[in-house]
Amino acid sequence: MKLVLLLLALSILLAFPATAQEAEVGLYILNLGKFDVATGSFTADFYLSMKCDEGCTPDFEFMNGRAVSVDRIIDEPDERFYRILANLNSPVDLRRFPFDRQQMQVIIEDKRQQADVITYAPAIQESGIDKSIAFTGWRIDGWRAEQREHAYPLYNETYSQYVFSVDISRIPFNSFLKTFLPVLFIVLIVMFTYIMDPDKISSRLTVASSSLIAAVMFHISIANQIPPTGYLTTADKFMILTYLFLLATIILNVLLLELHELKRMELAEKIHRRTEYAVFVAVPIIYLLFFIIVL
Repeated sequence: MKLVLLLLALSILLAFPATAQEAEVGLYILNLGKFDVATGSFTADFYLSMKCDEGCTPDFEFMNGRAVSVDRIIDEPDERFYRILANLNSPVDLRRFPFDRQQMQVIIEDKRQQADVITYAPAIQESGIDKSIAFTGWRIDGWRAEQREHAYPLYNETYSQYVFSVDISRIPFNSFLKTFLPVLFIVLIVMFTYIMDPDKISSRLTVASSSLIAAVMFHISIANQIPPTGYLTTADKFMILTYLFLLATIILNVLLLELHELKRMELAEKIHRRTEYAVFVAVPIIYLLFFIIVL
């Protein structure tokens, strides 16, 4: 009889498995350290709270870094409260550089208990970012907290994660002034050489060649601001467009110079008149379309 009751109880447990305990996690950012675009590393100083029923034993770790210090402020059976300083890192996407947007993430996962035992649910009302944070060079666009599952197929295990993300972006006006405005002035100077008469083609060619060298050097200085990437950034595409314009200008000037040497002045004058003012319409439209399409 006892064996029958034991088998019956076991069958009930298998039919109705125990639900996972839920730990409500709140995270309040006090300070953020410098975000390094080369590695995606940063430091975060924050309060972390965990609330769950008695018997719940969350034992967390950081999946994208390590804690430098952990101070327990509250340590009760149903509530835990910490102040933590951690060195963390997040993936970096520089495709839109210098108008790129990044995420600074704090990812927490339980060390031992899988998702069917304990889940980490975000406590939105106890989460946020301190208003006093001043993040130099970046604009804080907002934050969000979410729960997700992290599977380990090799071990056939799945763990619950709490992910707190801070969205940051570069200040657009500053990025434009530092990255694009100098190059646009180079382009503008070259455009004004189109007004010069065909008999001054040598001077036009000298300005265009010097501008191409200046553009290359400036592109190198921009590239040194970020780590090597396997894709083109917005700044790279902008510079390639500038190279094409300067190259077309040099080719045109060489053609006019050759016509001038061959004494074909009428054809040279005709090409000059066609391009003299057309460049002031075509080039701004091309660059405007570039910014509309790429951004």
